[in-house]
Amino acid sequence: NFYKEKKREDIYIRYLYKLRDLHLDCENYTEAAYTLLLHAELLEWSEKTCALHLIPRDGEHGWTQQELKERLFHEIICYLDKGKMWEKAIELGKQLAKMHESHMFDFMELSELLKKQAKFYEQIMHAMRPQPEYFAVGYYGLGFPSFLRNKMFIYRGKEYEWLEDFILKLLSQFPNAVRMTSTARPGDDICNSPGQHIQCFNVKPVLTVPHQFKDKGVPEQILNYYRYNEVDQFQYSRAFRKGEKDPDNEFATMWIERTTYITAYRFPGILKWFEVKSVSVEEISPLMNAIETMEIANEKLSNLVQQQACDRSLSINPLSMMLSGIVDPAVMGGFSNYEKV
Repeated sequence: NFYKEKKREDIYIRYLYKLRDLHLDCENYTEAAYTLLLHAELLEWSEKTCALHLIPRDGEHGWTQQELKERLFHEIICYLDKGKMWEKAIELGKQLAKMHESHMFDFMELSELLKKQAKFYEQIMHAMRPQPEYFAVGYYGLGFPSFLRNKMFIYRGKEYEWLEDFILKLLSQFPNAVRMTSTARPGDDICNSPGQHIQCFNVKPVLTVPHQFKDKGVPEQILNYYRYNEVDQFQYSRAFRKGEKDPDNEFATMWIERTTYITAYRFPGILKWFEVKSVSVEEISPLMNAIETMEIANEKLSNLVQQQACDRSLSINPLSMMLSGIVDPAVMGGFSNYEKV
């Protein structure tokens, strides 16, 4: 950002490629794609000859901006495909297709692009796509370098990376650090201590439904992408009791403390982790908690019904089990407890 603001695009591009290479070494294909996209955004769809400072070191001289931008788009789409980010790959493919249809008139290339897009749409609906976990990490104590010290970050995990695996990897980078057991914000005694204290726990990304999907029956496979991508808000909920516990109905005094974290940039992006820029805390009453629980159950049920309607070959068991669990709940006193509250 510093080099971009100072108009030193030559150094800026050099660092983009260093970052891309680091990501590729770690098989972070999605982040490599977003890094390279920053270079593509400096270029125009024009026949102007590319200035030398805009060409990567291994690039050829004499390229037009359009030629280099197209080449970058193909590379980015390839990385997005490897990262199973087919929605973003389709978005960039559409831009390329429009250029070939309206400006370059290369219909053979257009044909190949449309075939790729068709494949991506198919994969969205049918391919297995494990969604990443997100982790909140706080670095507390004067033992950390200043860019980490007493700050909190949100990390995007890799496929099938669970909290314990992630923490082990994190602690291996800071062998002298102490893992904190509490998820509450630490006091000054820890923040001003000479040591290193690491706090780490799961957070849930907050879905923002795109406007074109609002109030429509959208298949779960399409919505799932937006549950874990294009997000910058994350929540952590902790149950606590307010008032005396009711022996007949434990829900009556069960409140939820919900903390919302907003990051500096949206995920996914050019890094696996971004700093938390704002934190807000709210208390959810037992009644609101009950309503939310029921809304979530309704949403799950609706998704199962949709999946069944789209593909009749699917097993009916998950739907029938959920229905019976809602109509005749056998655990925790059933919904009569909600009615009493």
